[in-house]
Order: sequence, then C-alpha cells, then structure tokens
Amino acid sequence: MAWDWEKLNRQHQQQPGGVPPQMDDLVNQLKKFKPPGGSLLIIAVVVILMIGYSVFFTIESGSVGVVQQFGKFVRIAQPGPNFKLPFGIEKVTKVRQDRVYKEEFGFQSERGEYDGRYSTASDTASISLMLTGDLNVAVVPWIVQYRIKDPYNYLFKVKDPTGLLRDLSESSMRLVVGDRSINEVITKRDEIAVEAQRVLQTELNKAETGINVVTVEMKKTNVPTPVQPSFNEVNQATQEKEKMIYQAREDYNKAIPAARGEAERTIKAAEGYSLDRINRAKGDAARFSDLYSEYVKAKDVTKRRLYLESLKELLPKIDRKFIIDADQKNVLPLLNLENNGGGIK
Repeated sequence: MAWDWEKLNRQHQQQPGGVPPQMDDLVNQLKKFKPPGGSLLIIAVVVILMIGYSVFFTIESGSVGVVQQFGKFVRIAQPGPNFKLPFGIEKVTKVRQDRVYKEEFGFQSERGEYDGRYSTASDTASISLMLTGDLNVAVVPWIVQYRIKDPYNYLFKVKDPTGLLRDLSESSMRLVVGDRSINEVITKRDEIAVEAQRVLQTELNKAETGINVVTVEMKKTNVPTPVQPSFNEVNQATQEKEKMIYQAREDYNKAIPAARGEAERTIKAAEGYSLDRINRAKGDAARFSDLYSEYVKAKDVTKRRLYLESLKELLPKIDRKFIIDADQKNVLPLLNLENNGGGIK
C-alpha cells in the first residue's frame, strides 16, 4: 500500500512538539480541570501529607529511637511503628544496639564485618609502643569490639563516647602491660586481653558511656624491629640457661635419691647387725646363766660335758690330729717319725 506523505506531513505540523493526538487531548483536559475549592484543597493535601510524614516513623529490629522534645530527652521508642509530634517539636535519633562496632589500636586493616574508627598511620607507632614491667619496650596491637548498651548515656552523658573509648582502652592496656614482663606480654596474650577488658569495662561504667565491651583481642605482640636481633639472642641465652638448669635438676633427681637409698640401706643393715649382736649377746648370756646354774648343781658332770662339747666342736676343724699318751714326756720322736713318712693318727 502506498503512503500519503503529504497527509502525514500536515498532521505532524498540526501537532506541536510531535505529541500524539491522544496525549494532546489529555493535556488539554487536565488544563481545563479545576478542583472544587481551588488551590486551598491542594495546599491542605500537601500539609496533611507533611504532617503524616513528620508524625509517623519506624524503628528497625535491633535498634531503638531516642526521642527529644525541643532538645530534651523524653522517651525511648522501641522497634516497630511509632509516632511523634510534628514540625520539629520532637526529634528521633536511631541507635543500633545489635551492631558490633570495632576500634583498632596499633595497626590498620581493611574494613570488614565491623564498623569503627581506625587509627591512622601517624598514631599507629605511638599507640602500640608500651613500656613493660621489666623496663622493656613492646609493640602491642589490639582490637576492641563493643555494643551500645544504654542509648541515653551514649548520646547525652559523654560528648565523644568513641574518643573516650579509645583513650580509656589505651590507658587500660598500658596499665595491664606495665604490670608484666616482656616475656609475659609476648606469651600470655589471652590473659592480658581478659584483664584489659575487665579494667576497660570498669572505667567505661564509671564514665557512664553506655558502652558494653564484647571482647578485647590481642594481636601478635613483639619487640621493636631495631632491637629484634638482640632480643632473639637474649631469648636464646635464656633458653640455654633453662636447658642447663633442667639438666642439672635431672642429674640431681637421679643422684640424690640413689644416695639417700644407699644411706637408708646402710642404716637398715647396721640396725639389723646391731639387733642381731644384741640378741646373740642376750642369748649367750642366758645360756651362760643356765650353764652356771647346772654347774653349781653338779660341777664334775657339767665340767666334763662342757669339755666334751668343746672338743666335739673343735676337732672337726683340725686337719691333722696326734693322739699321745698322757704320760708321754716328749712328743719330738713322734714328730720326727711323721717327717720320715710315718706317724700315728
């Protein structure tokens, strides 16, 4: 089908700005429309909308709203829909109580899950350098995580609660570190963090900041870089000293108990020997007393019996025996005979 270009051009010229016919009709009708009451109705609607917007507000879950009337605190608005007086009579400041804020001391990191004001590069060195109890210098970085527990105290009791938190945190950490040696600062970070959190929370409560410390986390502590080699040498010497002490204690624990055992054994042996000698002496004394009693009753018989018992005990111990007549005056011939290969047994 052929286009009628002349008709299209005439229609286009009749439509200023190139507006379609339907849209042009709608605009003309709107221009002709006049609401009842004129502009007063429009003003009234606008005023109502402004009042509604300034009266009603919503507090998100985990937050509260601090309401002020002409600058004076009047109440705490809980989560959910609330209302207030319009036109600036009452002002609402929303405070999040479920959010964990973070302050870093002695180092800088990228922003992560937690919010907070971070120390700049210029104050990092001065904050982290601390004097220990044994007059050494340590580099102590740490993190403080906290929540807003009391919105009223947080907003009205302290002018700059975050700045006060940083100052109190630094003073608390210096107090705790100053009571410990350099080795304790390096090796007992968890203990220092717990103590620093306790001291910091106590000071924050005294200042009525409305802040609750969630945790204090100690980062890796060390000595300043210029003294690191010397400190390592001191640690090595200390470890060598401890090693020698342990070896000496080990030798001591081996030698002393052995000597004590030997001494105890000697003492027990001497006590046993003493007891044996005493018992034997007592037995011999009792036997002698019994023999004397029998000797008094029958001297000849007892004397002969004792003589025979002595010979019975003595003769088995003699290798060679010579039996001679009691009347023999000279035993030399008998001895000579033995030397010549003979003898009498």
